[in-house]
Amino acid sequence: MPVAADLENGYGHAPEDAAETIRLAAAVGLVGGSIEDATGNEAKPIYEFDHAVERIAASAEAAKALPFPFLLVARAENYLHGRSDLDDTITRLQAFEKAGAAVLYAPGLTLPEDIRTVCASVTKPVNVLMGLKGAPRLSVTQLGELGVRRISIGSGFSRAALTAFLHAAREVIDDGTFGFADEALYISELTAMFE
Repeated sequence: MPVAADLENGYGHAPEDAAETIRLAAAVGLVGGSIEDATGNEAKPIYEFDHAVERIAASAEAAKALPFPFLLVARAENYLHGRSDLDDTITRLQAFEKAGAAVLYAPGLTLPEDIRTVCASVTKPVNVLMGLKGAPRLSVTQLGELGVRRISIGSGFSRAALTAFLHAAREVIDDGTFGFADEALYISELTAMFE
């Protein structure tokens, strides 16, 4: 199956760093990856607009130069860093689209009206992160109706698995019972899924 990866900020601040990360990702067999506009610096968490666009443009150029299609996802990280500025997020996504990104992503958008506005503001597919605790519960169908074309779960599945593990452990420790087993898959079922 094709594999894409979260490539963070491209593991460097310069546009050349982001481009090199795309080339290295492709060299290890990835067929897609995301580059975000988050700096990794809590004091200044989001790259300045022009610099962020240059980083996506360099990444897109590197992706286009590959001998196979590489799905470049450009991420506008405002909402994950306490900057709930929809206008700036849209401006960034529109610029990332013009710079050559194949998919646009603003993780942290949760309100249906904001998601619809973002999707209507660009022509490339929009990715939305679902499974955030406390966020509105939108279905795949509802997201599609809002214009979303790609959905990420992030750490949602691993958090759900660890939560089930903790509930089972607490049941044994607190109650001395094993009711969790009634909902668990048999090893043969799990093995069949991986064969």
